[in-house]
Amino acid sequence: MTEKEKMQKKMLYDANYDKELLQERARAKDLCYQFNRLRPSDAQGQQKIMKQLLGKTKGAFCIAAPFWCDYGYNIEVGEDFFANHNTVILDGAKVKFGDHVFIAPDCGFYTAGHPIDFERRNQGLEYAYPITVGDNVWIGAGVQVMPGVTIGSNVVIGGGSLVVKDIPSNSVAVGNPCRVIRAITEEDKKTCWDR
Repeated sequence: MTEKEKMQKKMLYDANYDKELLQERARAKDLCYQFNRLRPSDAQGQQKIMKQLLGKTKGAFCIAAPFWCDYGYNIEVGEDFFANHNTVILDGAKVKFGDHVFIAPDCGFYTAGHPIDFERRNQGLEYAYPITVGDNVWIGAGVQVMPGVTIGSNVVIGGGSLVVKDIPSNSVAVGNPCRVIRAITEEDKKTCWDR
């Protein structure tokens, strides 16, 4: 079994010394570098690079530079996806975003983790567990999402949160660790943010 196959099967794998994975990460980093060096007004160039990099795109999407990922091909974005500056996605496993997902600046999505014991960690072994984000999700600034997390649909994650467990649909969640503080209700539609 190859190291890539182990990665895809959620097993410990060698990410640091495997030639195939090193080449795939180098390709993704080169595409990220090209993307990050484009003028902000070059929307066509940005889309072209992102379509080469990402595994699946659906309709309109926008990712603001700088953006970094490990492989790219494990990332799927839905319709009307927006990721603001400094988004990092470590996609050793699948990272799937639904439709109408908005990500504020300085957010990270990390499928990769390392063994607790230093012997295996020092061998360069790691694991990758998928991350799934549903539809109509707003993720506040500085949110960090850890391996294996699923965030449901119609969710707001408050800025600065560290998401280590699944978040159910139709909820507002915040904190370190992130936890549901309340459900989203019909009353939220009556809130007026005008001043």
